Order: sequence, then structure tokens, then C-alpha cells
Amino acid sequence: MFISNAYAQSPLDGLGLSSNMSSILPFVLMFVVMYFLMIRPQQKRAKEQKAMMDALAKGDEVVTAGGLLGKVAKVSDGYVTLEVASGTEIMVQKSSVTMLLPKGTLKAL
Repeated sequence: MFISNAYAQSPLDGLGLSSNMSSILPFVLMFVVMYFLMIRPQQKRAKEQKAMMDALAKGDEVVTAGGLLGKVAKVSDGYVTLEVASGTEIMVQKSSVTMLLPKGTLKAL
């Protein structure tokens, strides 16, 4: 009754390595989950957006971040000239082009 049971310690417990590893493991797992759920899909979308901006050509129908629909009239390094109505052209930054529409979409509207 007065003598307690003695439990054997592993050599790693004596150095404190086992407790440190078990406290770091949840943070490592949380980072891995965040990478696959948040960071990787965002990088993939950014790569697709950049590829779409690089592939813009005259005659493509696009939507801008402000909601303007137009046909690409001219493409330069950082800017795109859009024809929003017949005879009306505006110049926007390439980065503001958010979506490429299928051909004939503007005629259907």
C-alpha cells in the first residue's frame, strides 16, 4: 500500500523527445491539411488564370472583373482593348479579365 508501482521509461522519454514529437505532430498534420485544401488549389487557379491571360487573342469574348462583356480588339503586354459595343472600345488591364466566354455568347445576349 505504501509502495507505488514503478513504471519503466523508454530511453526517449528520459530525453523528452517523445513528448516533443507528440506535441509537434498536430501542427505538422494541420499544415499538410491546409496545404492540400487551401494553398494548392489556389496556386492551381492562379496558374490557370495566367495561362488564360497569356492565351488571349483578337476576337475572344471575355468578362472583366467589373462585369463588362466584350470582344477582344487588341492585345498588348499589360492591356487589352475590348469592344463593348459596335464602335465603342475600352482599354482594361489584362489582370481584370476573369473569364473567357464561348464564341457567339455576345450575339446570344
